[in-house]
Amino acid sequence: MGLLAKPYLQRITALFGDEVDWERHPYRVPAVRELSSLDFHADVTFFIGENGAGKSTLLEAIALALGFSIDGGSRNISNLNTARERAPLFESLRLSKSFKTPRDRYFFRAESFHNVATRMDELYERDASRSESLHARSHGEAFMSVLLNTFRGHGLYLLDEPEAALSPNRQMAALRVIHQLVQQDSQFIIATHSPILLAYPNAKILLFDGTGISEMAYEDTEHYAITRDFLNHYPKRLEQLLDPDG
Repeated sequence: MGLLAKPYLQRITALFGDEVDWERHPYRVPAVRELSSLDFHADVTFFIGENGAGKSTLLEAIALALGFSIDGGSRNISNLNTARERAPLFESLRLSKSFKTPRDRYFFRAESFHNVATRMDELYERDASRSESLHARSHGEAFMSVLLNTFRGHGLYLLDEPEAALSPNRQMAALRVIHQLVQQDSQFIIATHSPILLAYPNAKILLFDGTGISEMAYEDTEHYAITRDFLNHYPKRLEQLLDPDG
C-alpha cells in the first residue's frame, strides 16, 4: 500500500512575533491568543463557536496562508485581496502539508461570495443574466452549483458558514456531496453553525470559546443539544422564550 496523501493540510503552528499588539483584533480573541498549533482530520474538520469566537478569522488566515483571496474562490482569483492588510494573522501561521499537493482548491466564504461571482463573470466575459453566471441563481443554488460543478475531487476545500445559503434539505444534500468528495480523496475545513453538517461521521470538531480551542464530540456540542431539546420540547420552550414573565 502506498503512502496516504491526506491530510493535505496536516497542521498549523502559530509563531507570534514581538510586534503583535495583543490588545487589537484578532489577537485579543482567546482562540487566537491561546493558539499554538492545530492538527487537522484527513477528511473533515469543523470549527464551531459563537459569532466573534474566532473561527472565521482563523479560517480566513489559513486561506490567505494557502494563497487564496480573502474574498474566496479558487486560487486563480487572486486579485480580490482588498482587505489583506486588515487580516495580518496569516503572517504568523506556519503550515505543515502532505508530500502531495491537492489537485483542486477552493475557499468558499458566504459573506463575500457575491464578489467572487462577479469576478468570475469578468474573467469569462459573460453577462450576469446568463444562465452560466452564478448571479443568475439564488445564493443556495449558486453554492450547490459550486459544490457539484466546481469541486473536482482530490481537493482541499475551506468553507466558511456554507449553511447560510442552504435550507435544511439542501444542507443534507450538501452533506452527501461532501461525503462523495471525501471518498475522492478530498479534505474539508468548515466553519459552521449547522447541526446537520456537524453530523458528518468521524469528523474532528474544534470548539472556539473564551478558553481557546478544544476538541469535542458531536453529541456534546451545543448545536446538537439545543436543537434536539428544542425539537423534542418546542411547545414548552416557546412558552419559556416568549412569555414576558418567564
